[in-house]
Amino acid sequence: MNSPMYFFLSHLSLNDLLLSTTIQPEMLQIILREGSSISQAGCFTQFYFFSVPTVNECLLLTVMSYDRYLAICNPLRYSSIMDLKLCILLATFSWVCGLVFPFPHIVLFNKMTFCGSNIINHFFCDLPPLLRLSCSDISVSETVSFFNSIPLVFLPFIFISLSYINIILAILRISTSAGRQKAFSTCSSHLTVVCMYYGTLVFNYVIPSKGQYLGLQKMISVCYTIMTPLLNPLIYSVRNEEIKKTITKIIFRKKYIN
Repeated sequence: MNSPMYFFLSHLSLNDLLLSTTIQPEMLQIILREGSSISQAGCFTQFYFFSVPTVNECLLLTVMSYDRYLAICNPLRYSSIMDLKLCILLATFSWVCGLVFPFPHIVLFNKMTFCGSNIINHFFCDLPPLLRLSCSDISVSETVSFFNSIPLVFLPFIFISLSYINIILAILRISTSAGRQKAFSTCSSHLTVVCMYYGTLVFNYVIPSKGQYLGLQKMISVCYTIMTPLLNPLIYSVRNEEIKKTITKIIFRKKYIN
């Protein structure tokens, strides 16, 4: 299990762990106490460490789509192109972007003035509810958010879409049904996660955050902050024969030892 796919899955697991530990403890405290308080510095810190895995997951899913594209559309050159050096380079690039891109918002937050109500209408410190509390001009922050979304959301989504168009065309050219099924099974897990993650993420940040949409957006936030990290291991393990075989061996080995 030393293939590039498992290398990227390990980074995706670490990313989901960071996202879960950033959001869920505070969310559980809000549920148990029917509300909670957080300092301004703590709120900005939570926003930053929420943004890092959010940005990183967008790029990791893009990298994994490229990996699946090479494996299916260019299998003879796959090993020579997707070597360990390129895997480390792509993973490092994703993490560096995740660390760098949210930083301008932190700088802008520290220059803003927050007045009036100090109640955040959300279960964590996200960008839209924080901007709604600001008495300062938020146009710069909105502009930064828009320009960040181009390389982090829209371009990766277009790249993933084009990759899967080529993958589907390549699968349709396979003569046997067993071959088509095997080829599709290698990318079905990733495609499921992409649809689930991007669907909720784009919906939550494209729909206007006013009126009846506020409650709906909080529900959608639960999907990509809690449900996606929870379901990712299940989706990749249930739909991957190698992972299922490895888990089965570990379970039976433990029973044999006991």
